[in-house]
Parts: sequence; structure tokens; C-alpha cells
Amino acid sequence: MPLLLLLWASACAGPRPPVPQGATIVPPAAWREPHAGGPPIDPSWWRNFQDSRLDALVGRALEDDDDIAIAAQRVEEARAQLALARSQQLPAIDAAASPGTQRSVSAFGAGADQSLVQGQVSLSYDADLFGRLRAGSAAARAQLLATGAARDGVRLAVQGQIVTGYVSLVVLDARLAVLRQTLAARSDALRIARRRSEAGYAPRLDLAQAEADYRSTEQLIPPARSAIAAQESALSIMLSQPPGPVDRTAALDQLKIPPVAPSLPGELLRRRPDVVEAEQTLVAADHRLDASRAALLPTFRISASGGVVASSLLATPVTLFSLGGSVLAPLFQGGRLRAQRDVDAARRDQAAYAYRKAVLGALRDVENGLARARDLTDQEAALELQVEAQQVSLQLATKRYRSGYSPFLEQLDAQRSLLAGQLALVQVRGDRLNAAVALYQSLGGGWRAEEAELRREPK
Repeated sequence: MPLLLLLWASACAGPRPPVPQGATIVPPAAWREPHAGGPPIDPSWWRNFQDSRLDALVGRALEDDDDIAIAAQRVEEARAQLALARSQQLPAIDAAASPGTQRSVSAFGAGADQSLVQGQVSLSYDADLFGRLRAGSAAARAQLLATGAARDGVRLAVQGQIVTGYVSLVVLDARLAVLRQTLAARSDALRIARRRSEAGYAPRLDLAQAEADYRSTEQLIPPARSAIAAQESALSIMLSQPPGPVDRTAALDQLKIPPVAPSLPGELLRRRPDVVEAEQTLVAADHRLDASRAALLPTFRISASGGVVASSLLATPVTLFSLGGSVLAPLFQGGRLRAQRDVDAARRDQAAYAYRKAVLGALRDVENGLARARDLTDQEAALELQVEAQQVSLQLATKRYRSGYSPFLEQLDAQRSLLAGQLALVQVRGDRLNAAVALYQSLGGGWRAEEAELRREPK
């Protein structure tokens, strides 16, 4: 008979829908982009830039950021949901007491007053024979792990935003320094052109060209200062502070670009918070599907109660007790339970595709980051040689002009080329720093699922 009951129950639940074949993915064995090895990523990866001011800004952001605080409260909510789900697997015990007084009339017409005191303790327990409650508890635990990974993903994003914003600010400072240095050089050129023109050694065209070149550089400085002020305000807002100045390093070259050692593609799946979040969301959806399938099966409940009744009409209290069980089988729900099963199956499949998308996105981010870091390194090396050549060209053109061997236009072209090269070099150096930040983030920023706090949750 029990075997027949189990067979009938399994027939009610139907076969378990499999995960779609198209949602599976196998990571490659190695990265396509060659790379040099290096030390493992430290969770405090931004310290590798060797800037104490940057360290202080990131630390302040991690303490005061609103998004991190919201994500942390979501973890607490998920933790409470897990406690709620686990509590449903335990027996429910209640106690009741009902004192009172009543008057009754006997068969002979005589009235009698009695005082009654009744106390009772009741217990009920869902045997969870088919695992409905266990599946719900497992789903809540997986959701807690997903929420914890999401919180850590927010922390990683905030770290990246602060470091990128800081680098952008230092790049703007370096750009302004180049403009001011160029303006000083063109001021000297203008002074020499004016003196030569007044002495009759050079045409007024040279003076006009020097004046125009000086003013064209001068007009670039106000928008550069405005860009710095805007970036300071943006970084202050990221730090949950009113707009204001930001303490920072004095030179772009002082920010070091550390080597980044990418892990193997298979290991990346355990080091990216967003991938682990998608994975645990899939696990939670799978357990919810199990719970909805189990809801189609009978429920077995055990109940017991015991108590005493004391009366002023009785010499000794009366002991009462009961023990029993019940089976509740869903016979007709209008298709509600099967529809809920289908809903959870569809949500599980959505989570499976979302997991594959997260994995592919993570692999893409690392491949792109490795390629960009390599190309920017090569570009910076070429630009450094270009700027060195442009500096020599300007020195030679200046000597030729002052000696009267070449027109001022030759020196002017050399000045313009040098300014363009210097600004490009500043930008590429900033891009290299930001590429390192992006690569750190694409590799998970030193985060590991096995080290996450929520991984220590009891199963």
C-alpha cells in the first residue's frame, strides 16, 4: 500500500522538467590573449596603485556609500527569509490556558457554581515526506548566497567607480599642466617674435601667427579648469559628500600600473560576484521548482495535545490528551498548483539562460581587458618615442628660426605637434590606468566565492 501511494504521488507531480540544453556552457581551457603571470589579485587591489590618498577615498566610499548600505540590508532581509523557511520544518508548539466560572443546573433542579481552569499544550508537525519544505529552505539559502554575492558586486563596482573617477581627475590635472607649460613656452615665442618684428628682423606675419598661437592655447585653459571642478564634484558625490575639492596626488606618473595575473577561465566562475549571483539565483529557482512539484503531492501532518482540567467540583484534576495524524491530498484546485509548477519551471529556465549570459559576459570582459591592456602599453611606448622626437624637432626649429634660417611657421608647426603628442600621451597613460581598473574588476577584484561570508551559512 505505501508503494502504491508513492507511485500515485509521483504520477501526480509529473516528470521533472530538465534544464534547457541551450543554456549550458563550458568555459575555455585558456585565454585567447597571451599574458604575463603575476601575483594573485589582492581584495584591496586598488592599493597596488601605491597612492595613499586613493586608498583613503576608497575606504571612505566603502563605509558611506548608499548603494552598499542598501545591498547589505537586502542580505539581512534574505537572511531573515531563510530563518523563516527553516522554521517551517520544525514542530509548532502552542500553549493555552482558560480559567473561568460557570453555573449549571442538575437534573433535580439544583444550581451549582464551579470554577474551571483548563491548560493545554498542542504540537503539530509537517512530516515533509516529499521535501516541499526542505526545497523551500534550500531555495531561501541559495537566494541568501545570491544576495550576498550581489552585495559584494556592488562593493566591487563602487571601488571601480572611485578609482576610475580619481584617475580621470589626475588625468585632467596632467592635461592642465601640459597646457600651462605650453602656454609659457608660447609666451616666450610671442615675446621673441614681437622683439624681432619691432627690430625689423621678422615680418609682422610672424608676430600675428605667434599671437594667434598663444591665444589658441590660452583659451584651452578655462574649459580644462571647469572639467577639473566638475570631476571633483562628481567624485565628491560618489563619496556621499557635498561638491568640493578632492585631495589627490600631484602627478600622473606617481600612479603605478601593477601587473594583473588573470586566473584560468574555469576559475573565473568562482571569482566573479555577478556570475556567482546568477549561479545561486539558478539554484534557488531550481529548488522552488522542486517545492512547487512537491505541492502537488499529499501532505502528512502529525498533531498531539495534552492538558489538564481542574474544577472546584472535582477532587483531582482530569488529564486530557490526543495524538493523531492527517493526510491532505490536493484533488481539485482548478489547475492552480500545476500552473505554479509551470511558472517555476519557466523561471528556472530563465535563470539558466541568465547564468550562461553572465558567464559569457565575464569571459568577454577578461578577453577585452587583456587585449586593451596590451594595446595601450604598446601605444604608450610609441607615443613616448613620438613626443621625444617632437621635442627635438621643436628645439631644432626654434634654433633655426632664431638664427634666421627658417620662417616662424616651421617653429609653430613643431609647437602644435608637440602639444598634440603630449596631450595624447597623458590620455593614453590615463587609459592604461583605467584599463587596469577594468581588468581588476573583470577578474573579480580578488573576490572568491569560497571565502565569502555567506558561504559559511549552515546547510
